[in-house]
Amino acid sequence: MALVPQSKFSAGSRGDNRARAPALRDGRRQFSSTSDDSALVNQILLTDKSHDRPYEVSSLAVKNILQTIEAILSRVMKSDTHGSIVLPGTPVPAATHADALEHEKALRASLSTLSESFDVPNHVFNAISCEILCKSLAGEDANKTTMDILDIVQNYDWDEKVVLALGAFAVKDGEFWLVAQLYTSNPLAKAVGQLKQLQEILERAGTVLKPKFDGYNNLVKAVLKVTKSIIQLQELQNDPHLNPEIKSAASTAHIPTAVYWTIRSIVVAASQLLGFTSSEPEYVTEAWELSSLAHKLENIFNHLQENLNKLHQIIQKIKDEDAFNAIARILESPHIDNSKPLRVLFYKDDQPALYDGLNKKRVDVDVLKRKVVILFISDLDVVLGNEYMIVQNMYMEKRQNLGRPESQFEIVWVPITDEWTAAKYQQFENLRDNMEWYSVFHPSVVSPIVVRYIRDQRKWNFVKKPLLVVMDPQGKIVHQNAIHMMCIWGSLAYPFTSTKERLLWDEETWRIELLADHLHPNLFTWITDRKYVCLYGGEDIEWIRNFTKSAKSVALEAGIALELLYVGRSKPKEKVVKQILSIIQTENLSHTLEWNTTIWYFWVRLESMWQSKGQLLSEQSTTHFKTDNLKNDPIMQGIISMLSFGSSDRGWAVIGIPSADMAKANGDHMLKSMKEFTDWKIRAADAGFIPALNEHLEGVFKQAPHHCTNLILPATGIMPETVACAECGRLMERFSMFRCCTD
Repeated sequence: MALVPQSKFSAGSRGDNRARAPALRDGRRQFSSTSDDSALVNQILLTDKSHDRPYEVSSLAVKNILQTIEAILSRVMKSDTHGSIVLPGTPVPAATHADALEHEKALRASLSTLSESFDVPNHVFNAISCEILCKSLAGEDANKTTMDILDIVQNYDWDEKVVLALGAFAVKDGEFWLVAQLYTSNPLAKAVGQLKQLQEILERAGTVLKPKFDGYNNLVKAVLKVTKSIIQLQELQNDPHLNPEIKSAASTAHIPTAVYWTIRSIVVAASQLLGFTSSEPEYVTEAWELSSLAHKLENIFNHLQENLNKLHQIIQKIKDEDAFNAIARILESPHIDNSKPLRVLFYKDDQPALYDGLNKKRVDVDVLKRKVVILFISDLDVVLGNEYMIVQNMYMEKRQNLGRPESQFEIVWVPITDEWTAAKYQQFENLRDNMEWYSVFHPSVVSPIVVRYIRDQRKWNFVKKPLLVVMDPQGKIVHQNAIHMMCIWGSLAYPFTSTKERLLWDEETWRIELLADHLHPNLFTWITDRKYVCLYGGEDIEWIRNFTKSAKSVALEAGIALELLYVGRSKPKEKVVKQILSIIQTENLSHTLEWNTTIWYFWVRLESMWQSKGQLLSEQSTTHFKTDNLKNDPIMQGIISMLSFGSSDRGWAVIGIPSADMAKANGDHMLKSMKEFTDWKIRAADAGFIPALNEHLEGVFKQAPHHCTNLILPATGIMPETVACAECGRLMERFSMFRCCTD
């Protein structure tokens, strides 16, 4: 670090100017710059004996001493220090008087907080003051004076060294300005001021010496800033979160050099003060020289602050990691009940953290104690998603059957968004007030560390799609996203654990009950009566007319009871589907689902089957989720077929009877088979309608030309390496698609 050229400040008597001038000029030559930074650093380090601190050298109350110093030097924080001193007979503007009163009020408030119980090594203060004043009067080099001061404080830590030097200076500075402030009101101060020719000095303070007073004040401000940074860096030595390597870097990185330049600046400032009070104006240091030194301190301050910021970031990162791991331990460990995990997730200054949407009041997390808790995690677009409708249906079913075991759960909405603004807070409150289940009272009850846990890929992995994380009555997380099992089985999925999900799939087969569930009010009756049920879709109205007519005719001829139900397609266009529904209903072609309530649910439920069953297969596989996992699983093959049908606007149909195999095909093949019923009518009577239909469809498929089949899978959740076509068995090509809306 190159030495910035500095001035030597003479402090001779008013009648000894000629004798002092040569020494002053020599002093300026001695403040020459040097490029040997390492030599200076070595000299500074050689003065430090803090590691061999004698027993009698007690530790200092650094912060208390600094607070007292700041109170003494508070006047330098004012924009016009010299103007705040009022000379006898000088009119005082109202604004100036008001500023002075405000400053006095702030000073008294600062002084009232000072500690009165800390010890100050006055002998060290006196030694430093003597060193500064005697060496300044002798015209000695500021570098030499600084090194001598470092020798005086050699047994103290670096932050203590600089505070001791600054304290010694503050005493002298405070004595001068105390006399100046009391000059007009206190006889003793006036007498002292007269001997010091204070009136003449103060008169020049607002004229000839104004730039130099300003430079002096700016230098003192810079000294205070750097001193605080040094103390903050030294404090990091005691931070338990830092390892020895980081502590070493915090204590040695630039602190000794910063201490040297701070003390050197104190020496210069003290010499300047001495020059104000005992020299002619021309022998006071030039303002630009003070400004140059202040600028150097400002650079040192910026460098120290940069290091401080980095170290604080390291500390904060370590603290956050510790907090993250603590949260993980609590959420992933067994407990007697769920109180502790819930209080980790939701906390608000000892105030009730939750909001009861049903009763519209703030409540404590104890309302969830020993209950199954479903954490509904989403962003603020929650009402636009299918998940909201699923949760709403679950909650309404619960409210209608409060006494049954499957209803013993509570839902808590946890909103997560990238950045909270005033508009988003308002949006949150509007959403919260319109929900009947529980929610957080305010987003701040979920700490940033908890949000990080929720987003972490290794934990709950919340990105954009809503999650339904399930906590059992003992506080254990039993499912990280139960939305799919709820969508598939509803309340039958209670208590919504991963184990329950596996058991439900173990009991399932690919059958019409799984596919259709409770889509239509009459479906339960059809299944009870063992009727054949045909689900069909597509957007070709002519095919719909031909197929429904042919299917009804075949059912009549085969002597079977057949019910037809139109379920549309995946991601339909509202205008097209509403028009088709209107035609089907007007012409009485078949039963239909409601556009805005059940058509979407049918396809979302199929996607949930894909996610849920696929996740189960991927967990059972020792390798990646491959094609064989799908080929060997009849349910996944059925799901893939249905999702393929739903991805196209062409017609398709699935026909089945309760608890038995089903027949499925695209619209052309199914319509052709219906029209060729006479070819397999006898076989249907012998083997059964569905087996005979499947045999005939196999022949139709072999004779038909190959056509392209699409399969649109949700981007979230499991994704197999390859998928075979549900019709021909060929591996399908993989494409990416981005969709913003369905219209």
